[in-house]
Amino acid sequence: MQAVALRRDQACFMRIYDHFAPRLRLYLRGLGAPEAVAEELAQEALLRLWQRAGTYDAGRSTLSTWLFRIARNLHIDRLRRENHWVAVDIEPALDCEEETEDPGFSSAERFAAHADLNERIDRLSAIQARLIRMSYFEAKSHQQIADELGMPLGTVKSSIRRAFQRLQAGVQGDA
Repeated sequence: MQAVALRRDQACFMRIYDHFAPRLRLYLRGLGAPEAVAEELAQEALLRLWQRAGTYDAGRSTLSTWLFRIARNLHIDRLRRENHWVAVDIEPALDCEEETEDPGFSSAERFAAHADLNERIDRLSAIQARLIRMSYFEAKSHQQIADELGMPLGTVKSSIRRAFQRLQAGVQGDA
C-alpha cells in the first residue's frame, strides 16, 4: 500500500485490485446489491483506494477493513440516492411483553461467536484450517484454492467438506 501511496505504483495497485475486487463484489452482494451494482461499487471502492492511498493509516486499521468500509459507505450512499429509500427512526420498544423471534445479537455476542468459531477452526488440522479460511473468509473458489496450494481439486473439496463436518459436529455437540 505504501508503494501505491508514495510512488503511485500501478503494479502494486493491480495486485491489491486482483486480491480485493472479487471479495468486495461478494461482500456487496451479501449486502443485497445486484451483481452489476456490486461490480460497479467494487470498482469505485478500488478507485477511491487509488485516489486516497495517501490517507490510509495502517495504525488505525488493516487495509481490508479500510477498503471494506469504503465499499459499505458507497453502498449506503447509493441506497440513499435511490428514490424508494426512506430514513426511518425506530426506537426500541422497552415495554413489549412478547419477545421477538430474532432479537439480534449485541456486538459482544457477535465477537464471542466469532472468537468461538476461530477457536474451533484452530482445533482442526493445519491444512483443514487453512482450507476453511481460504474458502469462507477469503471467498476463494475451490479451484482457486487447488491452484494456489497445488492440490488436486477433489482433495480440496473433500478436505473442506470433512473440516466443515467437524466444525458442525462440534457446534451440535455444545447445543
